[in-house]
Amino acid sequence: MKNLVKAGLLACTILAVSTPALAEDHMDHAAHHHHGGSAPESVMGDHLHGKGEWMLSYRYMHMDMGGNRDGTDSISPEDIVTSIANPHAPPPTLRVVPTDMTMDMHMLGLMVGVTDWVTVMLMGQYIEKEMDHIAFAGMSGTTKRGTFTTRSSGWGDTALTALVKLYDDERHHIHLNAGISAPTGSITKTDDVLTPAGTHPTLRMPYAMQLGSGTWDALPGITYTGHEGDWFWGAQLGSVIRLESENDERYRLGNQVSLTGWVSYRLNDWITGNLSIRGEKTGKIRGEDAMIAAPVQTANPENYGGRIIETGIGFEITPPGPALEGLSFGAEIAVPVYQNLNGPQLERDWRTTIGLTYRF
Repeated sequence: MKNLVKAGLLACTILAVSTPALAEDHMDHAAHHHHGGSAPESVMGDHLHGKGEWMLSYRYMHMDMGGNRDGTDSISPEDIVTSIANPHAPPPTLRVVPTDMTMDMHMLGLMVGVTDWVTVMLMGQYIEKEMDHIAFAGMSGTTKRGTFTTRSSGWGDTALTALVKLYDDERHHIHLNAGISAPTGSITKTDDVLTPAGTHPTLRMPYAMQLGSGTWDALPGITYTGHEGDWFWGAQLGSVIRLESENDERYRLGNQVSLTGWVSYRLNDWITGNLSIRGEKTGKIRGEDAMIAAPVQTANPENYGGRIIETGIGFEITPPGPALEGLSFGAEIAVPVYQNLNGPQLERDWRTTIGLTYRF
């Protein structure tokens, strides 16, 4: 992981010091592009487009989680299976513990400027999840039965968002993010598991391994960006508000609110680096899916949500020359600096986002 970060920083440095001065037309294009604030790659809906302008985007996000946390404290699998009650007893305590999880998201986006003050954005996502577990033998104790992995994949929920300009001058810009998410992701995925008794039934996977919310959700937010010379900065307040009391499986995910702030600096005419900080708060799940009842922490709706603060570093490249006009490439890596989780649950280790956009 450290080698990856070092390699990325070295590449940015080499590009920054080795690039000659570029043509004036590319500088104009870069200035127009960066008026959106040169936001980190993970920030969506940070800029508007002029009337009739289109943009296609592809983003890949990878998140890695490992180890468990209850509140702000780490907790071992052995402590979980001897001290954490099983709400679906018997057995009286949990007997299966997740140890690692990865999530990969492939996000496809389309933006179009309907007018000079309204841009519409459509976003779909294909999700792949994988979770490793330890199963402990019998009704109690710390004897390990074995390990197993569950996997799910498919299309997630689909978002449609309108970006509405509220204020704009040569230095500052504010716009409203008004979106809605349609429940196109599955909430009934199943896989084979290893039980404490040593059997291998096929069960509905817990909430963390499902692909969607199962509810229509509102996506309200507001974004501010500013710039002065080669410096750019911005902030985005975003949220996910569940519009239904429950989905078809009689539960709903927790609401979420997040605040991201960033500062960017243009190293030369086509490379911009950025630093960011992001805080998020997610509520617990309300209700319960009757088909999710295994003796594992992820089957308990109470063990979801919490507060996370993370910091990130990234860059954006807008290649020079008419042959690549309209293209841009960006990447970001972020790590948590604070986690207070409604545990026990897996804690976040790191995430990275890579994106490619084309304007026309």
